[in-house]
Amino acid sequence: MLKHFLPALASMAVVLPAIAAELQVPYPTGYRDWHHVKSMVIDKGHPLYEAFGGIHHLYANPKAVAGYKSGKFPDGAVIVFDLLEAKSADNAVTEGPRKVVGVMHKNTKRYAATGGWGFEGFAGGDQANRVVPDNAASACFSCHEPQKGHDYVFSRLRD
Repeated sequence: MLKHFLPALASMAVVLPAIAAELQVPYPTGYRDWHHVKSMVIDKGHPLYEAFGGIHHLYANPKAVAGYKSGKFPDGAVIVFDLLEAKSADNAVTEGPRKVVGVMHKNTKRYAATGGWGFEGFAGGDQANRVVPDNAASACFSCHEPQKGHDYVFSRLRD
């Protein structure tokens, strides 16, 4: 019995990491060349300050821009929020070091459990430093879920 179980266990050790890697949201290379959706600052006193305080720049790839316009994001849409520290000096707020590159990637089949969106955060913008891996449902989607009427997206395209 054991000699039949060990090969099955060994094959699972190869297959399971491959499945997990397939579910990973890819790093959005070149996102700063995409359409700039908007910028905002979350300052002290805001309920999300501890987690997301700083300067946010939102970017959308062409499929996401189409989704902003239609209200329904197609598979392949990617939205990035680039979060940087906010530095204040001489009555000006400027960008400090990057805190995280947050990514929403639309794939209705792959990410069905989270409204068709995959979520990931890359600490400091480091492609190897994933901060969401297996927590997308609780770390991201639970906040986005009330935005179901806008395909789970908070931001809106501005003029």
